[in-house]
Amino acid sequence: MEVHLNPDLQTKLNRVAAENSSDPDGYVQQLVEHYLDHDAWFRQKVKKGLEQLDRGEYLTHEEVGERIERMFQR
Repeated sequence: MEVHLNPDLQTKLNRVAAENSSDPDGYVQQLVEHYLDHDAWFRQKVKKGLEQLDRGEYLTHEEVGERIERMFQR
Protein backbone atom coordinates (compact mmCIF):
# COMPACT_ATOMS: atom_id res chain seq x y z
CA MET A 1 0.00 0.00 0.00
CA GLU A 2 1.20 3.47 -0.77
CA VAL A 3 0.12 6.57 1.07
CA HIS A 4 0.97 9.99 -0.31
CA LEU A 5 1.31 12.84 2.16
CA ASN A 6 1.50 16.51 1.37
CA PRO A 7 4.97 18.00 1.94
CA ASP A 8 4.04 19.69 5.23
CA LEU A 9 2.60 16.50 6.69
CA GLN A 10 5.62 14.49 5.47
CA THR A 11 7.94 16.97 7.20
CA LYS A 12 5.95 16.73 10.41
CA LEU A 13 5.96 12.92 10.22
CA ASN A 14 9.72 12.83 9.68
CA ARG A 15 10.28 15.12 12.67
CA VAL A 16 7.97 13.25 15.04
CA ALA A 17 9.28 9.84 13.96
CA ALA A 18 12.86 11.00 14.60
CA GLU A 19 11.84 12.33 18.03
CA ASN A 20 10.52 8.83 18.78
CA SER A 21 13.66 7.10 17.50
CA SER A 22 11.77 5.55 14.62
CA ASP A 23 11.79 5.71 10.87
CA PRO A 24 8.69 7.27 9.26
CA ASP A 25 7.40 3.96 7.84
CA GLY A 26 7.70 2.18 11.18
CA TYR A 27 6.12 5.09 13.01
CA VAL A 28 3.13 5.14 10.66
CA GLN A 29 2.74 1.37 11.16
CA GLN A 30 2.65 1.91 14.94
CA LEU A 31 0.15 4.75 14.63
CA VAL A 32 -2.19 2.79 12.37
CA GLU A 33 -2.03 -0.28 14.62
CA HIS A 34 -2.76 1.84 17.70
CA TYR A 35 -5.63 3.59 15.94
CA LEU A 36 -7.19 0.31 14.78
CA ASP A 37 -6.87 -1.24 18.25
CA HIS A 38 -8.46 1.83 19.84
CA ASP A 39 -11.22 1.92 17.23
CA ALA A 40 -12.09 -1.74 17.91
CA TRP A 41 -12.10 -1.09 21.68
CA PHE A 42 -14.29 2.01 21.27
CA ARG A 43 -16.79 0.25 19.01
CA GLN A 44 -17.07 -2.65 21.49
CA LYS A 45 -17.75 -0.21 24.36
CA VAL A 46 -20.41 1.62 22.32
CA LYS A 47 -22.05 -1.70 21.42
CA LYS A 48 -22.06 -2.72 25.09
CA GLY A 49 -23.59 0.63 26.07
CA LEU A 50 -26.32 0.37 23.44
CA GLU A 51 -27.13 -3.16 24.59
CA GLN A 52 -27.44 -1.86 28.17
CA LEU A 53 -29.80 0.86 26.99
CA ASP A 54 -31.90 -1.73 25.17
CA ARG A 55 -32.19 -3.68 28.43
CA GLY A 56 -33.19 -0.52 30.32
CA GLU A 57 -29.94 -0.39 32.29
CA TYR A 58 -29.23 3.30 32.56
CA LEU A 59 -29.36 6.23 34.96
CA THR A 60 -31.45 9.34 34.48
CA HIS A 61 -29.87 12.78 34.51
CA GLU A 62 -31.20 13.28 38.04
CA GLU A 63 -29.77 9.96 39.26
CA VAL A 64 -26.34 10.89 37.90
CA GLY A 65 -26.55 14.25 39.68
CA GLU A 66 -27.48 12.54 42.96
CA ARG A 67 -24.52 10.16 42.67
CA ILE A 68 -22.14 13.02 42.02
CA GLU A 69 -23.46 14.92 45.01
CA ARG A 70 -22.98 11.87 47.25
CA MET A 71 -19.42 11.47 45.99
CA PHE A 72 -18.52 15.02 47.05
CA GLN A 73 -20.22 14.75 50.44
CA ARG A 74 -17.80 12.04 51.61
